[in-house]
Amino acid sequence: MKDRRVLHTIRALDTSDGAGVRLKRALGHNPTVRLDPFLMLDAFSSDNPDDYIAGFPAHPHRGFETVTYLVEGHMKHRDHLGNEGDLKQGGVQWMTAGRGIIHEEMPQQQDGLLRGFQLWINLPAREKMKPAGYRDVADTDMPRRDLSGGGQVKAIAGEVVLDGETLSAPVKGGATDPLYLDVKLRPGESLTVPIKAGYNAFLYLFEGGLSVAGETVPAEHTAVLDDGDQVTLEAGDRGARLVLLAGKPLGEPIAQYGPFVMNTQEEIEQALRDYRAGTLTEPAA
Repeated sequence: MKDRRVLHTIRALDTSDGAGVRLKRALGHNPTVRLDPFLMLDAFSSDNPDDYIAGFPAHPHRGFETVTYLVEGHMKHRDHLGNEGDLKQGGVQWMTAGRGIIHEEMPQQQDGLLRGFQLWINLPAREKMKPAGYRDVADTDMPRRDLSGGGQVKAIAGEVVLDGETLSAPVKGGATDPLYLDVKLRPGESLTVPIKAGYNAFLYLFEGGLSVAGETVPAEHTAVLDDGDQVTLEAGDRGARLVLLAGKPLGEPIAQYGPFVMNTQEEIEQALRDYRAGTLTEPAA
């Protein structure tokens, strides 16, 4: 078995999105800071309603998937077709934009902590124009493994074997076969997680301290990992909380304009024409 090491770390940048939601962009600050098939990871965390209450009003997407994981808080989403979902604490909304969707995500609380992540995962060219779809998964439907040192692993997507026990999330497979884990470690606790060789992988540390193969990962940083069969995580003296992600790279060209992610500039221009004409979400003639 080959342990993965840290290739480099990326400091999450303060920014805002939607109608002024304050967040940290952990991956995808620009086209050079991506990790195929992952396009972007945003982290949001605030107990000040001014930082999040305006939410993400109606906006379009085409050509990729968005994954909203709500660690704490309450948010509703709806789309132009009238579909609605209620994302509560610990739940995940998996949206495949495909050909096109116009949706909104709005916090449903006036105070208290709202914390979570939004991940963008690319789709292969053959799937970019398929019909849009949703998958809402409640916190209680995601499997967990309690660790001997007091920590816990929660499987948001994919399948992983830990000490002989298989954690199989409701969302798994697909062209990118993503693995998405929420990992809590107690002070000094360590954990080895198998990751398929050849898959790109990274983690984002949002609480405590962590080292990987002897290298310290700073708080609120993304650590991009090299290739290997597994990664060993060791928490510092304050414990650690992180999300760990891996996926099968697509190896395809990427053309992006804001919420549209295609393979060529011509396809981006077509997406813009479709959006302006009100046909973004309609099947091709």
